[in-house]
Amino acid sequence: MNNEFIYLDHAAATPIDSRVHDVMRPYFSDEFYNPSSPYAPAVAVRRRYEEAKHSLAQNIGGKSDEIIITAGATESINLAFSATTGHVVVANIEHHAVLEAAKAREHTIVEADENGLILAEVIAVAITPQTQLVSVALANNELGTVQPIRDIAEIIKNERQSRQVHGDITPIYFHCDASQGVGQIDCNVARLGVDMMTLNAGKIYGPKQVGLLWAGNHVKLSPQIVGGGQERGIRSGTENVAGTVGFAKALDLASEHRKYEFERLQKLRDFLQEKLITAFPNAVISGHPKHRLAGHLHISFPNLDAERMVFALENRNVLVATGSACAANKGTRSHVLTAIGLAPEIADGSLRLTLGHLSDENNIGQAAEIIIEEVKSEYARVSR
Repeated sequence: MNNEFIYLDHAAATPIDSRVHDVMRPYFSDEFYNPSSPYAPAVAVRRRYEEAKHSLAQNIGGKSDEIIITAGATESINLAFSATTGHVVVANIEHHAVLEAAKAREHTIVEADENGLILAEVIAVAITPQTQLVSVALANNELGTVQPIRDIAEIIKNERQSRQVHGDITPIYFHCDASQGVGQIDCNVARLGVDMMTLNAGKIYGPKQVGLLWAGNHVKLSPQIVGGGQERGIRSGTENVAGTVGFAKALDLASEHRKYEFERLQKLRDFLQEKLITAFPNAVISGHPKHRLAGHLHISFPNLDAERMVFALENRNVLVATGSACAANKGTRSHVLTAIGLAPEIADGSLRLTLGHLSDENNIGQAAEIIIEEVKSEYARVSR
């Protein structure tokens, strides 16, 4: 990445790690073979592909035959929703991919609280005898709020057991989009208690347009792409060997350094937050104060135009976001901020600052001073 920029949008995209790129490179050139071909070089590529899937599965506590490689988190989410045509429950702060998939079915949308927390008891009330799927993200991509996934999983487990006792064969599955949480918090599927989980390589310094759906063998998915029968017959097409090998390496690195990176980012985030709040006591911090991703800082400057600030900061070589890249691209107010009840004059002055591998004490300190200068300048402009 261009070193002249201070990058504070790691939640939108991360640069590919050089170690990830190194393990991918052979499969673009020397090891280009189709893994379904019968001759020895292709068989070797197939073996490496399966090893990568095994590594991915091990890192999340699953089995390799439960991993389906996709072209990113959005496809993975849509595939998860293929497990049912029945009633689904989602929250009002979920990613658009989840909300749009839910709209195609009978659905209930539950409300998060003012911190962006989805309480287990709210999910419990929304579940009906017809509910077949509940989908809740591990962490919100805008606020960074980490959800009580284990508590929600217990609600769903109890509902499943109750149905079994009463002879009701209606399935109920729990899907978790962990794209934004992986690399900072535990994503072991057994400990979380989920039936399906989505991951995205592009969020953990791996290749973009590579994702996965982990689905326990008890989950019955419907093929979304038919053809040659790859990926358990669920997602046909020639396997993305380079992307999968890169994804596995990225997840290995993320798992290995997770605790250290969480502590490092938390210190940097708190340092940045203290600088900005000290300069602007009227600023509003959104997201749960305790249960929040270490690298996320969502801050609002009341009565300012965040979009103007984004461009002003870019002119000073600081790259930030107003919210999720999807919402920013459409030029609309974030549905997440509306959902948590943030007043328009506060929501419209919101910046999402997300830290990662490119962040250190030096550039975060520089960023803080530049943000303070530009916000002061903007307040002076609107007060004239």
